[in-house]
Amino acid sequence: MRLEAEVLGGYPRSDRLRKLLRAAEERGEAPDAEVRRVLEEDTLIVVGAQLGAGLDRVVDGMMDWHDPLRPFAEAWRGVAVGGLQRWFDNNFFYRVPVVVEPPDPKRLVVAPRVRWLRSLGVERVKAVLPGPYTFAKLSQDRAGLGFPRLAEALGELLAREARAAVEAGAEVVQLDEPALGDVDARPEEVRELREVYARISEAASGRVRIAVPYRPPAPEVYRELAEVKVGGLVLDVVDAPEAALELLRREGAPWPAVGLGVVQARNIYRDDYGRVRGLVEAALRALEGSGARTVVVTTSAWLDLIPFRYALEKTRLLGAYAARLAEELGLAR
Repeated sequence: MRLEAEVLGGYPRSDRLRKLLRAAEERGEAPDAEVRRVLEEDTLIVVGAQLGAGLDRVVDGMMDWHDPLRPFAEAWRGVAVGGLQRWFDNNFFYRVPVVVEPPDPKRLVVAPRVRWLRSLGVERVKAVLPGPYTFAKLSQDRAGLGFPRLAEALGELLAREARAAVEAGAEVVQLDEPALGDVDARPEEVRELREVYARISEAASGRVRIAVPYRPPAPEVYRELAEVKVGGLVLDVVDAPEAALELLRREGAPWPAVGLGVVQARNIYRDDYGRVRGLVEAALRALEGSGARTVVVTTSAWLDLIPFRYALEKTRLLGAYAARLAEELGLAR
């Protein structure tokens, strides 16, 4: 078994970047040269933190994104940006995408960011996209498409983003699907999206992984995910270890890669190495005989919910723990 390490997704803004962006928004102006300079400097800091920690892949931090959906809503015709909404239980605030007609792309969101990282000499880049299930569930459907058709339409645009990201140099494309862990997620809805996921995966040359942060999916939803042809699944283990490990033990893992969210992204406290190792060892036992060849240790969610300096410390800790795990458990890196 091979062990890899990467953060799940975005980083918080530093105090100076947050103040500059807030001032620009209050004036109703586009970010000026100073904002862009500070954003680039802070992005270089988080990229350097990931490289310095020895992580296997790097994300750009997405610190200019107001939430994971808004950049895409703003880049697509037929989708407007609505009011602020809180997704309960996980402190996730977002502007509701309002779909007024079948969406159509105006510009790419992720590929230019991948190209920029590659231009810096970063060889292994991970691109992060919202998943079609979560995007459809959190959108307001004024076009009257209904859930399956809306998710399919969004999936076509996300497939375009995924293809462009891989062509720009992304090694992995992650689809964030926190809504699959929601108590209201239904297995038949996941079944309806199998072909959507397959098209996105095909567009990305099979490099797609689905990530379910905040809580593991219900067993019946997980069983449907096991039928989805993608390269990997990432579970939040630290927030509900018994539920996550039971899924791996009882339901199996047919994907080549399985991600384990074992570093807590929603608090500032130092994660106990003994607990992290225990979770990884339990997962490895559960994965014996499965199709998984790679285990990816990661954060339980994006790091954008904690202050900037603590996010950098969690990054360092993740890298240090991954190196120690590989050595103590005899895993290849």
